[in-house]
Amino acid sequence: MAEKDDYLIDLLVDLGFVNADQVAATRTEASASGVGVVDLMLANKIIRPADVTQAKAAQFGAEVVNLSGIKIDDEVIATVRRDIARKYRVIPVFKHDNTITIAIADPSDLATVDSLGHLLNAEISLQVASESDIEAALSKYYGGGKSAADDERFKQVIQQLTEEHVAVEEGAATDGGTVAADAPLIKLVNQMIVDAFKMRASDIHLEPLAKRFRLRYRIDGMLHEMKSPPKRLQAAIISRLKIQSNMSISEHRIPQDGRIQTNVGGKTIDLRVSCLPTNHGESIVMRILDKEGLRLGLPELGFFTDDQQTFERLIGLPDGILLVTGPTGSGKTTTLYSCLHFINRPDRKIITVEDPVEYILSGINQVQVADVVGLTFSAALRSILRQAPNVIMIGEIRDMETASIAINASLTGHLVFSTLHTNDAPSAVTRLIDIGVKPFLVASSTRCLMAQRLVRKICKKCGEPYVPTEVEMRQLKMTPEMLEKATPRKGRGCPDCNNTGCRGRMGIFEIFTIDDEARKLIYEKVPSSVLRARAREMGMRTLREDGVRKVLAGITTPDEVIRATVGDET
Repeated sequence: MAEKDDYLIDLLVDLGFVNADQVAATRTEASASGVGVVDLMLANKIIRPADVTQAKAAQFGAEVVNLSGIKIDDEVIATVRRDIARKYRVIPVFKHDNTITIAIADPSDLATVDSLGHLLNAEISLQVASESDIEAALSKYYGGGKSAADDERFKQVIQQLTEEHVAVEEGAATDGGTVAADAPLIKLVNQMIVDAFKMRASDIHLEPLAKRFRLRYRIDGMLHEMKSPPKRLQAAIISRLKIQSNMSISEHRIPQDGRIQTNVGGKTIDLRVSCLPTNHGESIVMRILDKEGLRLGLPELGFFTDDQQTFERLIGLPDGILLVTGPTGSGKTTTLYSCLHFINRPDRKIITVEDPVEYILSGINQVQVADVVGLTFSAALRSILRQAPNVIMIGEIRDMETASIAINASLTGHLVFSTLHTNDAPSAVTRLIDIGVKPFLVASSTRCLMAQRLVRKICKKCGEPYVPTEVEMRQLKMTPEMLEKATPRKGRGCPDCNNTGCRGRMGIFEIFTIDDEARKLIYEKVPSSVLRARAREMGMRTLREDGVRKVLAGITTPDEVIRATVGDET
């Protein structure tokens, strides 16, 4: 070790990172304290970690690679299993034929290099990266966000399950063999949920494939693949989740839905569970509903002050219908909950009809749709109108009957909130008319149409100034003048945001307030393009324009807005 340290010191001197006098002074101090010379120079900030990385690379004639500055293909990452990458602290960077280029912090660790060659059955080519870069890349590509203790617990549970699985197979004739595997199986399923919650995941996806049982978490709208449980435990894990969700474990041919309530870190969370039969078994998706984590304020949704004032005025009206549109997963339900929270006062009676009820709101009557017993949206709506509510929220308008009752309710002194699946705000009118609602009813009842999307917010800890590229500026129609007083930013990537540069999400909005001119156009059944042109004349910002405002304010990035929106019509 001393010889290697001396050789490294000689290289640091040759490369000009340190001089002989500094080495001599540090060597004296190191011998007195029993610390390595290089370690002491790092601690005293005589040299930087990057200098050591450069010297190590020079020692073996290898290149230095900046892992945070490159994107490694999934196919390359797949060449090294997660357990191997974590054990040997290495990252695959490139693969060509039978040669795999590996990034390693210490290229002098020949035992590791030799072991990798045998384990991967390939020629190993080395590049050198700093230890911090390696750690960050391990988190990014092999499922970061969990602590080492969490990862160790997961491995222990898998090991215990494997041993008991073998024991059960060998003694299959003994009674109660399956029960013995229950305890570690429960730990494994619970650990999946705990890990997902710690990593701020909104969904847990368990997908049976031909040769493996894939586990993925959706974090800030993006799916991240995790270490998968063994394929042989697929049936046991699915059965465990179906039992927890009160589903039939004997039914494998039809989709089923259920709910799980559990406690994670002292917080009660609900999981909405969906089970779907596929070619290779049943696929499970669990939506995590953190009751305590729901933010109900309008500013938290992403409204700027001007839009928030407009929206507050609209949701404060005594009657009419307000529709929020967008695809699945665009935050429509959260927006409606925020509206109800804002107008929830003791002098107002609010009733909701939902499928399912996702969050319990204090002071609000919430009705769960149950098609099995005939409690459909339309049937529930007829009954709740006799409850004399002031405000009604309908989870989604799906058919003519529901739309007709909702609009008639808005015309008889009720304020109605609901959602529709359309791409932009003006298209909601066309959708209602296509369903079968008369144009004059749409025109007279509708107060506001709002489309929304979700974009990821820049991580506050690693955000830094960013200059948009020419392509981004062209796609978002940004001019150099717009950038003069703006502060665009982009996340560099840090452990706090799982090295994505983004943490959390916010909405971008398109608010179309219906005025007399717009009502006349709706009554005349004009195409949505004409209605959209009218909305633009009234000052409606498109989704992309609202996104650009938030890019210029340094809240989100250009590529997020481009991904979430389509180009504006001209």
